[in-house]
Amino acid sequence: MTIQTASVQTAYSTKPLEGAVGDFQAAFQGHAPRLLLLFASSNYDAGALAPRIQDAFPNTCAAGCSTAGEIAAGKMLTGSVTAMAFDSDIVSDVAVVTVERLSAGIDVSGALERLEERLHVPRAQWNISKYVGLVLIDGLSGAEEKLLEKLGDATDVFFVGGSAGDDLKFQATHVFAEGRALTDAAVLVLLRLERGFEIIKTQSFRSTGKPLVATSVDEAHRTVREFNHKPALQAYAEALGVTPAEAPEQFFKHPLGLMVDGEPFVRSPQKAAGDAMVFYCNIKEGTELEVLEGTDIVADTRHAIAARSSKEVRGLVDFHCILRTLQLRQEKRCDQYGEIFRGIPMAGFSTYGEAYLGHLNQTSTILLFH
Repeated sequence: MTIQTASVQTAYSTKPLEGAVGDFQAAFQGHAPRLLLLFASSNYDAGALAPRIQDAFPNTCAAGCSTAGEIAAGKMLTGSVTAMAFDSDIVSDVAVVTVERLSAGIDVSGALERLEERLHVPRAQWNISKYVGLVLIDGLSGAEEKLLEKLGDATDVFFVGGSAGDDLKFQATHVFAEGRALTDAAVLVLLRLERGFEIIKTQSFRSTGKPLVATSVDEAHRTVREFNHKPALQAYAEALGVTPAEAPEQFFKHPLGLMVDGEPFVRSPQKAAGDAMVFYCNIKEGTELEVLEGTDIVADTRHAIAARSSKEVRGLVDFHCILRTLQLRQEKRCDQYGEIFRGIPMAGFSTYGEAYLGHLNQTSTILLFH
């Protein structure tokens, strides 16, 4: 299926590799994409898919990743591969680079220098109203915080994106860049957008007003040992009025939030480890968080989209947390969520974490193209 405007085309396929590539060639026939974003189920062999797509579109910058579910054309999908193609009318210039061997230590300086060389524009001249970055990260690397901190220290450009998934197998996640499929790596895509863009961060939680201060932390393992100078699981349970044994059942519905101007930046508990709590993202010692309670994903997302500027939206990319997807599946509301974007060229995927001003959980980070 394909949805398109004059400058953006989105297509998806559930066919095996060669059939999917053929579907994309037919969907984008007559166009010369400047950029192709690719989001693929782990059912596809990443090592075969990435070079085959690049061969099919040899003059296009191609980037993407494996997923925990795909989003395209107003549908939430599984077992598919989704592609989004941008002509030069939207993306006036683009460069794709990789940051590899994340586990050996993260240094983004070389990647940023390559972006400068490929765009022929020094970093100091990247106007943040026209330049925006996409970041796709190996979702099992545990390196998201460090990578995003390094990018934030090195440039004022906003990077938005997500962590690659593998359909909840938690075995291997891949990022794609110009014909290669990589693990232990991240892909950076820098876009020049003459018509401008917007970034939306939306999460369906509000504060309960119950604070938890991380007073003892194993930051390397994303583990909080103590909140409020008590065993972490005990303090969390007391905040919710349940027993420590019952507390893990509340993790999904009651994550924690770093509150900034009344808005939560979500940190989701993954599991209990004795009296400690392991999270899906890092929490620094001394950080004050608040216990959150859920609101309505569909209504909140619809409101966030409606509250954007009045400029025409010619396409969007949705980096959507797998935990939100699982909730929508449980509530049987995937069709309602997809309907929010009906008629808009869009693609996205269910992530193992979201990126915008840091590493987030249970959030959607959405890039809108004008």
